[in-house]
Amino acid sequence: MDTVAGSRLFCIEKGEAAGSPVVFLHGFGGLASNWALIQDQIGEQRRTLAFDLPGHGRSLNYPEFGEVKIAARAIIAELDARKISKAHLVGFSMGGAVAALIGLFAPEKVSSLTLLAPGGFGPEINFRTLQAYAKAETGAEFRLLMPQFFGFNSEISDAFIEQQIIARKPEGANKALQKIANLLFDGSKQGVIPLRPLIDIGAPIKVLWGTQDNILPTRQAHKLPGEIATHVFSDTGHMLIEEQPDAVIRLIFENSCCG
Repeated sequence: MDTVAGSRLFCIEKGEAAGSPVVFLHGFGGLASNWALIQDQIGEQRRTLAFDLPGHGRSLNYPEFGEVKIAARAIIAELDARKISKAHLVGFSMGGAVAALIGLFAPEKVSSLTLLAPGGFGPEINFRTLQAYAKAETGAEFRLLMPQFFGFNSEISDAFIEQQIIARKPEGANKALQKIANLLFDGSKQGVIPLRPLIDIGAPIKVLWGTQDNILPTRQAHKLPGEIATHVFSDTGHMLIEEQPDAVIRLIFENSCCG
């Protein structure tokens, strides 16, 4: 079921199982549909919701967008509107930072956090590549940029490139991404999320990272506090959804098995 209305975020909803639903939050420049394969699998056992974040896809005209905290508050509002008291949050890259901020802003709503190469876990970020990505529109531009996002030996399919092109077709899509990019980075750095308060909310936290991540360096996964379960994948870049789908599905199931 796909939904969007007025000032609400666009959402793809699948599954009807009882218990806390699994909520998927995409990365910078992404779409709810990026989670399709994973959402289909998780949706066989759980209720799932995948959102287009503010300024993206069919939430392009959401009344306010830019800073990550705006997206976090928008998701909290969506959970309230849907009468969802608690959810298992799964976030990729910028969506990981959104999920973490939800944990800080509304800890009572978080059953677990599964964060794929999340933003905000260290100041370093490949801001030049992300700024170029925000401006890209053509297949040639995306083919030139995408090797920066994937592991050295990972296949970059024509279908994936086509997804990128489709995401930029709506009028104003590139301008929105450039606005978000300008607010994501403080010069060449990103803001850092305080981990101890996040751990103290008491929800299980898993962090997934690839050793060949050229967008957010893998060292941000090193020496995380012991309460955070860290899973590092060799020969894998930033795009864990595409590069490690089976492992991502398994770890989401592990983190959302209870509650």
